[in-house]
Amino acid sequence: MSVAAAPAPVAARSPLRRAAPFVAILALFALAAVLAPLVAPYDPNAQNLLGRLKPPGTVARNVHYLLGSDELGRDLLSRLVWGARISLLVAVISVVLSGIVGTVLGMLAGYLRGVTEIAVMRVVDVFLSVPAILLAIITVAVVGPGLLNVILVLALTRWPRYARVAYAQTLTVAGRPYVRLSAFMGAGPLRVLFRHILPNILGAVLVVATLEFGLMVLFEAGLSFLGLGVQPPTPSWGAMLSTGRNYVATAWWIATFPGLCLFLLVLAANLIGDALRDRLDPQSR
Repeated sequence: MSVAAAPAPVAARSPLRRAAPFVAILALFALAAVLAPLVAPYDPNAQNLLGRLKPPGTVARNVHYLLGSDELGRDLLSRLVWGARISLLVAVISVVLSGIVGTVLGMLAGYLRGVTEIAVMRVVDVFLSVPAILLAIITVAVVGPGLLNVILVLALTRWPRYARVAYAQTLTVAGRPYVRLSAFMGAGPLRVLFRHILPNILGAVLVVATLEFGLMVLFEAGLSFLGLGVQPPTPSWGAMLSTGRNYVATAWWIATFPGLCLFLLVLAANLIGDALRDRLDPQSR
């Protein structure tokens, strides 16, 4: 009697393929942010007091409020689109700045060792001992609110995480034979760092940057919620949430839609970061 062959196991989907829907979500937000002047149906700051607090789908004075209006009669959809531009702008620039500063300092500490290592890593320990959002709130309260200040504060308070990862990765890569041989042949520290070490640690840094992107969006929204971020009348999801909490019982849409956008954007960024980590380091799955 013949025995039926067992079916071949179905290959699991690759991490990047699993993250494809979330890449599409992130791309949709990015496209809306870049094309905000073309996508937004109305001026996000145009007031219509006769159309204030209108529910989604209503029309007032020839203005179609697809997602409703706020307390000043401004179109919520238009403000969400322009708010996406603010959130993504702050997140991208702060991630790039903090990533560059943290990665360079971490590589220097891991390769040069000695006094450089002690100085950099002790500063990192000091920064990491204070909650990041608390440090950002205190700093913004001192230097003042505003778009530029928020970007600089977030960049200066989040670089230690990159430094810690770059430092650990550099310690591993610096001991490899080809790196030691390059230094023995006369290559300077900068050439060794950026020619041989950086390409080998870039994957880990990119994973951190992807996860930090979601945190930057949340931090910007949190600062704007407290009135320490982007100032009115510039649209910001955090400021819209702050306003919407006063109208939860009568105008639920003012807080619901910005909160949903924040949820989707941060979830997409975090899951893309997880997929990148699994792709670059299969043992972590």
